Amino acid sequence: MRPIRLDMSGFTVFRDDTTVDFTDTDYFALVGPTGSGKSTVLDAITFALYGTVPRWGGARGIANALAPSAAEAKVRLVFESAGDRYVATRVVRRDGRGNVKTAGAGLQLMPTGFDVTKLDTGMDLDDLGQVLAGTPAEMDDAILGAVGLPYEQFTSCVVLPQGQFADFLHAKPAVRQQILVNLLGLRVYEDVQQRAVARERTATDKLGVIDQQLAGLADATDEAVEAADRRLTRMRELTAAVEESVPGLRAARAAETEAAQARDALDAELRALVAVRTPEGSAEIAGATAAARASAAEAAKEVRVAEEREEKVRGELAAAGDAGSLKLMLDRHAELDRLLDQAEWFAGEVQVAEVEFKDALAAAELAHGAHLGATQLLEQARLDYTEAQRIDRAAALRAHLAPGDHCPVCEQTVTSVPAMPEGSAVSAAEATGKAARAAAEVAESGWKQRDAVARKLEGNLERKRAQHEHHLARLTEVRGVVAGSPGVPALQRQVAEIDSLQRKLDQAGAAVRTARECQRRAQAATDQAQERERAAWRTFDQVRDRVARFGPPPADRDDLAAAWSTLVEWAGGEHRGRARERDAADARVSTAHEAAVHAYATIAALFTEAGVTPPARREGSGEADLIRAAAVAATTAEGDRNKVADLRDRARELSEQRMTLQRDGRVAKALAGHLRANNFERWLLEEALDLLVDGASRILRELTGGQYDLVHDRGEFYVIDHHDAGLRRAVRTLSGGETFQASLALALALSEQLAGMSTTAASLESIVLDEGFGTLDAATLDVVAATLENLAARGDRMVGLVTHVTALAERVPVRFEVTKDARSARVERVGL
Repeated sequence: MRPIRLDMSGFTVFRDDTTVDFTDTDYFALVGPTGSGKSTVLDAITFALYGTVPRWGGARGIANALAPSAAEAKVRLVFESAGDRYVATRVVRRDGRGNVKTAGAGLQLMPTGFDVTKLDTGMDLDDLGQVLAGTPAEMDDAILGAVGLPYEQFTSCVVLPQGQFADFLHAKPAVRQQILVNLLGLRVYEDVQQRAVARERTATDKLGVIDQQLAGLADATDEAVEAADRRLTRMRELTAAVEESVPGLRAARAAETEAAQARDALDAELRALVAVRTPEGSAEIAGATAAARASAAEAAKEVRVAEEREEKVRGELAAAGDAGSLKLMLDRHAELDRLLDQAEWFAGEVQVAEVEFKDALAAAELAHGAHLGATQLLEQARLDYTEAQRIDRAAALRAHLAPGDHCPVCEQTVTSVPAMPEGSAVSAAEATGKAARAAAEVAESGWKQRDAVARKLEGNLERKRAQHEHHLARLTEVRGVVAGSPGVPALQRQVAEIDSLQRKLDQAGAAVRTARECQRRAQAATDQAQERERAAWRTFDQVRDRVARFGPPPADRDDLAAAWSTLVEWAGGEHRGRARERDAADARVSTAHEAAVHAYATIAALFTEAGVTPPARREGSGEADLIRAAAVAATTAEGDRNKVADLRDRARELSEQRMTLQRDGRVAKALAGHLRANNFERWLLEEALDLLVDGASRILRELTGGQYDLVHDRGEFYVIDHHDAGLRRAVRTLSGGETFQASLALALALSEQLAGMSTTAASLESIVLDEGFGTLDAATLDVVAATLENLAARGDRMVGLVTHVTALAERVPVRFEVTKDARSARVERVGL
């Protein structure tokens, strides 16, 4: 796996859109202050591929992907693996409840020659190539197929993060063996052994099936094919003989059909003639029609009589006058009596209202006089009070002073107000004024109340007078209306007479309606009788039309019974003559039928002689059935012959397949046995581990100045300390700096040597180191730098570093400087 381009947005410290372009980069370094986001670049590569990062503690730490206060994080990685270019994308979002989940993930195989700079245009995912995965669940298998390594092995061999640099060095033998199996593609040999076993089992199963099929084909021999050929020849001869005999049978059947058609024609004529019969009730239909017409005429006469009677009563009612006007005049007489009775009552009401108003008006005038007297007393009290104030001004001033006020006479501050002297005229006048004011207020209130009662009674008097005047006007009006009336008794007699005439008119109208209903029923009965007569004639015409081709005599259209009698008598004579012709036609049919039966029997004998059951004679069968039966027999014989030949060929083919399966089964069994017996995969792993340790030991000697060699024993790693008399030590006893040197040597050996032996997509096309360089002394650092430069110089590996060491970074041709401000981290490419 070799990264080409990395795009980040909202990812941890990279809040803003950030792109890291690794194009044409073989050797690079990520440099920058501590905490600036250098390791985050490697985290983004791992996250885009596997959806998690080692230092997050698993998939549950996905919330760490979001930048502070960001709602979405997006990472997109373009990378190459085994010659193909892919793009992996992951999107993380925070929902309304604060939960962080993967909102989208996808892997696409990009088309050849795709320009990654087009990603700057914001292309949709569908434009990036063939979709290999579209959901987070599909990503695991898709990434494993593209990269060739699962997450744990990727972080041990390709991107070595902080804290896990020595994972491969300290891994258990089983884990390390699994990494090498994936790297070298050695699982293919296990697959070959399993497929060989499966192929042997399949061959055995197929042999059993073929043996069963061959047992069922024991009769499929050359002799059986020859017998089928002979039967096919006989059936073809039968077909030719039947085709030669069929014309005679066809002629006999045609003669039989012609004779039968002549007989059937006579039968049809006889059936038509015998159907000519006089319907029941034909003689009574004409009489019923005449009776119905007479009843309808009588009903029409009754309607005319009833209508004349009704018209006479209507004239008498019109001459008697208008009952409504007479009843209205009676109502006016009754109203006049009622108004005369109410006249005296209305006059009394007016008199009572006048007396009540006069009494209330007098009381109001008295109260008004008392109010005027009280007002005069109050005015005199005010004059007396004013005069007392003029005579005793000091007493008048005291009434308006209070302690602390400014005296208007001496212009000094009043400390205390002297008491009013006894017998003061001002006090007496003031008391008299208050009593006069109270009396005036009481008198005014009494006057206003009595005045209001008088005004109310005055309004009531006006209303009573208006009602009385309206009553007198209405009385005069009603007297004028009844002035020319003949009187109540005469009016009542006229109304009674009109009511009597109205009842007679109602009775006459009911009689008219009854007569009209009787006329309607009589006319309906007449129409029904006439329709029955017309239907009877239509029946006659239909029967006569059915025998019209025989020339029946003309019919009398005025007498239905006579017409039927003439037609029935004629049909009887015609029937007797055709009955004699029918007997002769039946004899001709019998003779033709015997000839057809003989011709059919001759053809049936041909089938019997050929060993074929002749087709059974049935209604509707013809010459084509015989020809078809012969053709079917020939076709069946040909099919049987071909089937036997195919079975014979199938038996030969199965025999050849059986020999091939036996040979393939023996080969598969031998291959499976060899792979299982020789432990081929284990041998390859041991060889690969030997090569890996030899390469790592060479690099470690260079890094340690010849102090350490790396060896392995039963899958465990050891170092040989040449500074301690060749002591063998477990790698876990090394110091931090020594562990880094051993891990680096092992990682470089993995990248440099084992990639060339890999047979799968898990080729180690890049290696990125993220720790430990600060622990090296200057000499060792120089050796490490030279080693990495030599590895990168080969051009087939991308080598990446994350370092704080300036001396090492300056020797790297391409540097990505990572900086960070209060908002976001940034990456800038410098160098070549």
